[in-house]
Amino acid sequence: MMLCPKCFHHSFEAPSTPLGLAVKGLLRNEALAISVLQKLPMELFLSLFKEAFKSRHMKILTAMVAEWPFACLPVGALMRDPDVMILQAVLDGVDILLMQKVDHRRSKLQVLDLRNVHNVFWDVCPGIEGVDCSKGTLSKEQAENGLPRYYLRRFLKLVTDFELRDHLDEQQTFLLQWAQQRKGSIHLCCMKMSIFATSMHIFIMVLDTFQPYYIEELELSTVWTPVALSRFARCFGQMRNLRKLHLSCVYIDTNKDVNTPEDKEKKYSARFISQISKLNYLQHLYINGVYFSNHETELISCSFLRCLRSRLQSLSIDLCEFSQSDLQHLSQCKGLFQLKHLNFCGVILLNLCPTPLQFLLENVTDTLHTLELENCSIRDSQLRALLPALSQCLHLTRVNFTDNDISTSVLKDLLQSLGNLSKLTEELYPAPLECYNDQGHFLVSKFAKMCPDFLDTIRAKREHKTISFLSRNCLKCFQRCVFDNKARLCPCLS
Repeated sequence: MMLCPKCFHHSFEAPSTPLGLAVKGLLRNEALAISVLQKLPMELFLSLFKEAFKSRHMKILTAMVAEWPFACLPVGALMRDPDVMILQAVLDGVDILLMQKVDHRRSKLQVLDLRNVHNVFWDVCPGIEGVDCSKGTLSKEQAENGLPRYYLRRFLKLVTDFELRDHLDEQQTFLLQWAQQRKGSIHLCCMKMSIFATSMHIFIMVLDTFQPYYIEELELSTVWTPVALSRFARCFGQMRNLRKLHLSCVYIDTNKDVNTPEDKEKKYSARFISQISKLNYLQHLYINGVYFSNHETELISCSFLRCLRSRLQSLSIDLCEFSQSDLQHLSQCKGLFQLKHLNFCGVILLNLCPTPLQFLLENVTDTLHTLELENCSIRDSQLRALLPALSQCLHLTRVNFTDNDISTSVLKDLLQSLGNLSKLTEELYPAPLECYNDQGHFLVSKFAKMCPDFLDTIRAKREHKTISFLSRNCLKCFQRCVFDNKARLCPCLS
């Protein structure tokens, strides 16, 4: 969770204007300010709130939260650095509201948004009606997925993001304790949860407060035992409204579970993977370095895709080696046939038949916007097989083929095939094999001579916006030589 107050995105400096002078006068007299809150014009109310927040007038801030005249208070958009005192002042205002003997469904404040993200609410002029300041909360269709409608309406909602590491920080502890004590009146709703090196004990404690089906984005990067993975699987399957799933460096360590038989390990892993079939709203899947064991680097990306029931918009797989069977299963997954973004980075396709990837590209020609095939060890014959399908992806805006071993002739064929893609705004291509000698050293003069010819090939077909030809990373300085209308060399060759 990132809760932060000391400065905010749209800072308010009270000027020497009637409005500014009124704000300064009220801040000098807290008792007067609190007594007249219900009578203040909307513009003055909002200006006073922002300045009380900035100058840390806690009593005024608390009173103004209790009197908030809109359905949503996106206070997290004003925050940057963690500050428990500000958080406590805001929640004290919520307590005042909850203690009032009224039906909360008729209270004006319905959502307290603690997320540290920009919110359009603070950009519009005071008094404008119809502004939805709670963008990011569940849609009606999502909200009704697994929860009775009456259940959702009876709570005042607190919306936040939550980042879990090896221990809870002071702000997280305070918020969780506060929410636990008010379970009958408020609903703590986590939109994005990030789990890094988190013990299962902490995770279970947090999920006792947050209800999993409100989580829309999950980032998981941790080392767990098979038993811990199995326990997590139960919560994972309840995240029915998940839209984005990031699995990065998830490592299942079997050494710690010395008493777990191999068949149970497989059972626990399969239980975790199977839960993706319950995520009917999943649109974006990112997988980077996910392994089940420190003995076998079993690739789970294809296992996930076999269980997929939703239609993905984005698929990103990094740093893995596909078998021919993996590529075949991926190409036949109907959940990928409406992809807008496909990213393979470090996915080794060397010596694989490209026909399955060609089949996948043929099925996304009407939807694909970005294609990243970076450092995939693609050879000439493989790329040639993909050219007919690539030429039909008319909605592409970005392509990246860097760090593949492509000859000059095939690179020109690629540029010709993409010549009718008028929506391309960013293109990244590898320096061809002819720009390297037998020892792998980069030939700068040849590179500088060939790249203008490549640009002429594109200009003959269409206008281009941003196009770059890149060498491999230099082994000394780890930077590249780049040609984008002119050659820019790495420091070692400059």
